[in-house]
Amino acid sequence: MYQHWLIGLVRTRSGRLVGTLGGVALTVAFVTCLGAFLRSSAAEMTARSIAQVPLDWQVQLLPGADGGAVEAGIRSAAPVTALQPVGYADVPGFEANTGGTVQTTGGGTVLGIDASYLSRFPAQVRSLLGSVDGVLVAQQTAANLHVSLGDEVVIHRDPAPDVSVTVAGIVELLNADALFQAIGVPAGAAPQAPPDNVLLLPMAQWQQLFDPQLRGPPNTVRAEFHVKLDHHDLPSDPLAASTAASERGHNFEARVAGAALLANNLAARLEAVREDALYARLVFLFLGAPGVMLAVLLTLAVAGAGRDRRRRDQALLRLRGATVDTVLRLAAVEAAVAGIGGAVLGIFLGALAGYLILGVALLRSEAIALLGTVAGAGAALSLAAILIPTWRDARGSTVAAARRSIGKHRTPLWSRGYVDLVLLVLAAAFYWRSAASGYQVVLAPEGVAATAVDHTAFLPPVLLWSGLALLAVRLVRAGLQHGRSVIARGLRPVAGSLADVIASTFGRQGPRLTAGVGLAALAFAFATSTAVFNATYEAQARVDAELTNGADVTVTGTSAEPASQALDRLSKLPGVLAVQPMQHRYAYVGTDLQDLYGVDPTRIGTATPMSDAYFANGAARATLADLAQTQDGVLVSQETVNDYQLNRGDSINLRLQNVADHQYHIVSFHIVGVVREFPTAPKDSFLVANATYVAQQTGSTGSEIVLIRSNDDPARVARTVRSSIADLPALKVTQIGDAVALIGSSLTAIDLAGLTRLELIFALVMLAASGGLVLGLGLADRERSFAILVALGAKPRQLGAFVWSEAGLVVGGGMVLGLLAGVLIAYVLVKLLTGVFDPPPEALSLPWGYLAALVITATSAALLAATSEAMRSRAHVTEKLRGE
Repeated sequence: MYQHWLIGLVRTRSGRLVGTLGGVALTVAFVTCLGAFLRSSAAEMTARSIAQVPLDWQVQLLPGADGGAVEAGIRSAAPVTALQPVGYADVPGFEANTGGTVQTTGGGTVLGIDASYLSRFPAQVRSLLGSVDGVLVAQQTAANLHVSLGDEVVIHRDPAPDVSVTVAGIVELLNADALFQAIGVPAGAAPQAPPDNVLLLPMAQWQQLFDPQLRGPPNTVRAEFHVKLDHHDLPSDPLAASTAASERGHNFEARVAGAALLANNLAARLEAVREDALYARLVFLFLGAPGVMLAVLLTLAVAGAGRDRRRRDQALLRLRGATVDTVLRLAAVEAAVAGIGGAVLGIFLGALAGYLILGVALLRSEAIALLGTVAGAGAALSLAAILIPTWRDARGSTVAAARRSIGKHRTPLWSRGYVDLVLLVLAAAFYWRSAASGYQVVLAPEGVAATAVDHTAFLPPVLLWSGLALLAVRLVRAGLQHGRSVIARGLRPVAGSLADVIASTFGRQGPRLTAGVGLAALAFAFATSTAVFNATYEAQARVDAELTNGADVTVTGTSAEPASQALDRLSKLPGVLAVQPMQHRYAYVGTDLQDLYGVDPTRIGTATPMSDAYFANGAARATLADLAQTQDGVLVSQETVNDYQLNRGDSINLRLQNVADHQYHIVSFHIVGVVREFPTAPKDSFLVANATYVAQQTGSTGSEIVLIRSNDDPARVARTVRSSIADLPALKVTQIGDAVALIGSSLTAIDLAGLTRLELIFALVMLAASGGLVLGLGLADRERSFAILVALGAKPRQLGAFVWSEAGLVVGGGMVLGLLAGVLIAYVLVKLLTGVFDPPPEALSLPWGYLAALVITATSAALLAATSEAMRSRAHVTEKLRGE
């Protein structure tokens, strides 16, 4: 019996069966891709975090320890790819006699490294000038001593006599904080600042010079091993990787207890990422959950579109003697076929989409649990969509009532209880609570994502999405019931003289039409909100890149080799539209050393955008005008204002280094405004002042940075700039594309890029399904009604009026309501996820191309469904009349 029933379904109800199967497949595919997103983002997060660690382990030998035994312990505890000994010696200072003047520094550190250190740990030291073989001077130390290649530097030693060395190269210490970190300090202790002056010697020379110092004051000389580990066997999950890295460190500590101290930089980084891994799940909840809900609702709607036909078929079975249990078992067969077939197809489509969109291979052994869970959920969804309504119809209605084409429709419970308005009020209340408290779900200081979870912040977008959908259904139902004359006038261009009749039929088809409009509105809202959020993020990523790099192309030098020395030649290069010098100095605010930027306020905007969001008062032009009119004016960062309780108009004394004696002197400034962001500036504490005043007070007119605006490809202009200043190797050239690539590799960007790309594609598919599949199945469910019209002599144009009017109502109504709701939801998402934007956007960015694609896709799907039904309604009329 079941076999014959299934064959009959395939032959006569194939559209209904295929539609339900397709709805389940779409749901399973979308959830599968979201699972792939979570897995891939976690693995990407782990890999990227590991790659950002310049030194996995720093092992400090304790006095009297056997270096060979400690090295053996390192290699036994973990797989090692690079291991180098490094010596540290603290000295009273350095001295140099250049240009007829003697320059001295305060205390410093002399490092001893092997020649291969720079190649094995490339993220530690970057060569700026000269050779890497021999004595190397850190960039800032070379500027303090006014030394260059071939100059002599005197190292003051205590108690040993001074020694003179010859400079072979100048280098930049890329990770000084990690290189000079204190090892073995208690957790939570304040970080140790790196030394201001650093000299690097070959290891053999260092040992020769500082062996006597071993007998001097304690802790002035120490030895370390710097270690790079093999990461291939670390788990991809941040939690598991953090645990594995910590266990390796504990194993080593147990092997060398009392002989060495370990700074496990790898474990520390992964521990931070372990907490930040929650971010991917947060983004999933904010952006992915509505998509899952929509896919589930789509499946239920597809199954529900054939409910009337299914109810009449089952009533006919009961009329011919079938029991209720038999009817339920036959419905279970249909549900099982649709569920299992949809789950298998959905897994295949999800795996294909995951590979093409996210680059993730899901059909692997470690993903079996995920795929099995999703497949089981898909099958359960099919059972819920078909079996539960069948059980309710069979238990709650008679055969005669089930066979009626038109019956009484009760107002849904949610409508009687005004659930839609309650949801909207709750959404507004929770949104106001989050906005008033300044809460941000995602914090991104200096590009390192962190999370601060308040689960009530998830509620506003979900409540708003649900409430607006139910409100749309309420409005459509009210319009169909009470706006018959208005609907008729709107349909007259399509339906002609049948407009009044069709408007009346709409009132009787209220539940089905309102469900179709509501589903279309949900699909439009989901697609629109995701697209607007993604477009806004991409627009702000460009602003962030300009802020990070400073301009289209930026040339950066040092105090000793300022970039402004090449200003004239840079301004004459092809593709250069404007150039502006910018000083980058340092100033003490109290005891806090902060970045100080000297600019020409009237011209800085010619080379780099000055956004209103950069300034606390939201007025870039007015703030820069105030700075230009106040010679000793200064713009102070928001953090500095908060830390020191400063106000606009206050006088503030800063300490700036003077070029004549290299000492810091007090300089008076007046605060004229508060700055939140500024090109190339750090996010936290910095200052912006007039370049002429800074030059006057420091005795140096040079500018360390030159900002370039181009009217050509920035990458091409950057290559031209590099060629033109090839004779100045100390100058570094960067272009905005480098910043875009860096931002694009961050945690935030990867998660958003993968998820939004996935959702934008599935949104189009869901919109086509809601606009075409649901509409088509609903029309097909009324084939007998259309066949009666044909039998009564309805002309093609008259029959088409019914079909086209219904398609226009479902898609047009859903389109208008959904687009408006989507923009509102996107606004809420942007406000709640402000932390992923740096700086926050001034307005939403509307992706007109994608929105046009949404409209075209939904309209095309509806046209296809309506045209297909209009053509099929005139075929096999007799058989359709008998089909009841």
